[in-house]
Amino acid sequence: MQSLLGDGTRRAAVRWLTHLRVADVRRARVLFTHHPRYADLTPVQYAEGLAWLRRTGLVTAAGRPVVDISGSELAELSDESFASVIPGVLWSRAAEEARAQIGAAGEQALLRLLRGSGVPSVRHVAEISDAYGYDISAELTATQAIHLEVKSTTDPTRLQVNFTRHECEVMRTDTEWIMAAVLVGAEGKALSVATVRREWLLSVVPGDRSKDGRWQSARLAVPPEALTPGLRLGYGRRLFPDESLHVGLVWGMRRPVGRLSEPARRPRSGGTV
Repeated sequence: MQSLLGDGTRRAAVRWLTHLRVADVRRARVLFTHHPRYADLTPVQYAEGLAWLRRTGLVTAAGRPVVDISGSELAELSDESFASVIPGVLWSRAAEEARAQIGAAGEQALLRLLRGSGVPSVRHVAEISDAYGYDISAELTATQAIHLEVKSTTDPTRLQVNFTRHECEVMRTDTEWIMAAVLVGAEGKALSVATVRREWLLSVVPGDRSKDGRWQSARLAVPPEALTPGLRLGYGRRLFPDESLHVGLVWGMRRPVGRLSEPARRPRSGGTV
């Protein structure tokens, strides 16, 4: 089911769909910000409208709409007509391809960062099989490895991930498994990297209500408190693969991504990882 939008955000979404047919995101944003005709909505409402379109797959990572909507008469649609014009188009071939491209870009960006940071062995196991339950295997030292399930997005405002049952089952048994969130920017560059806390994932995954039904995939909205900037490893260590990952506050996180890496520190007695 589509999420319900406020009236202003709904009208902003329609305007984005209309103007992105002939202009890119930057030009449309300038138009909405400076032209008096569009001053009835705030920059926040325009940002929320575009973010919603991207989350639902109605606008691709390249800023192109996947539904055909045009005409100035659409600018003031009622709630009922809005629902009829955009009838829950949460999947399309173009949107699916765009999501796959973003996912692949995030994996490749993280591979480059890990290799560039001097990690001795990095393997892109997702190219071999989905059976691993993660995308990247990295050996940090002779005795320490990490298994990274990569979730990628181009939306810096909020983080939503698709989490499969298989990934969850691997997480439960593999202490080296980590979910890494990657904010993908222009040309596939990683703008930010964060770790989704394992304990939060375990607290929100659905359960089977009967033997006749099993959940296979869940869409999770990740709150800021479930995120740690960089890659959170064992013994309190955090690996920040690229010193340039300073993008301010993304996904509501309070601390920006910091330096390349922090030295490994073993916790005091009673400490947690």
